[in-house]
Order: sequence, then C-alpha cells, then structure tokens
Amino acid sequence: MATDNRRQHDHIGQFNFAVEINGITQAAFRNVEGLDSETEIIEYQDGDDLILRKRPGRTKYSNIVCKRGYISSTELWDWRKEVMDGKVNRQNGSIILRNDHGEEVMRYDFFEAWPCKWKGFSLDGKGTDVAVEEIEFVVERWERKQAGG
Repeated sequence: MATDNRRQHDHIGQFNFAVEINGITQAAFRNVEGLDSETEIIEYQDGDDLILRKRPGRTKYSNIVCKRGYISSTELWDWRKEVMDGKVNRQNGSIILRNDHGEEVMRYDFFEAWPCKWKGFSLDGKGTDVAVEEIEFVVERWERKQAGG
C-alpha cells in the first residue's frame, strides 16, 4: 500500500469515498448519510430487586441516504421503479472510504438493500446550484471492515 503522508493517528477526510452496489461503482455521490445502528435496551426487574436491570435487545440499522448531482444513468431509478411496481430486488453494496491516493482505507458493507425513497431535485430559475437527486436504501444490516484486516 503506497504511503499518503498520513501518520497512523491522522484523520481521514470525509470527501473521498465511493458507493458500490453488487460490486459496481455507481456515479459519484456528493453525500452519504445513515451509517448508524442502535440496539434496543430491555429493562427488567427480578422480584424485590431494587435495581432496574438492562440488557441488549435487537439491533436496527438506519436507512442509507445517498445524494448526487443528476446524471443521465437510469440504473438506480429503474431499481426504485421495480419496488414501486411491487417487485423488491434486494442487493448488497458498500460505502468505501479512500485515502488521498484513492486506496481503500475502510468499507461499510451493507446487505439486503432496496430503494425505499427517491427525491427529485429542487428547481430555481435564478439559482446556479447543480440539480441533486436523493435515493434512500433500506438495509437489513451492515458491517464495518478495515482495509488489510
């Protein structure tokens, strides 16, 4: 792995990443959100125990939201349209964080995803911003993997 002039404790920029679905890199996204999970807390008390006990319950994963400037590719829209037509086509994918040289530093592999929401862009005749579309994926779970580990 080539050096990128970082020390082990230096931070990685949040701006160098890729989104893959079924191993195919999608067009560049400007923003990815939703890489979080939460475990339910189950509270219980035994008999005259004065302490409220807590243990972990089920873990749920947030939806992943990806935003990008509009491009002419219809691949993700077609996938969303399948869901709207009643056909759920679950796919796996990855969010890949890269270093300054474009080499993989870590990845979040997500499983059993399908697009549950698509949001079109806002249009403004006076504006100069790029038209941005947003797609939201339901995921069953994800795993974090360090490169080389």
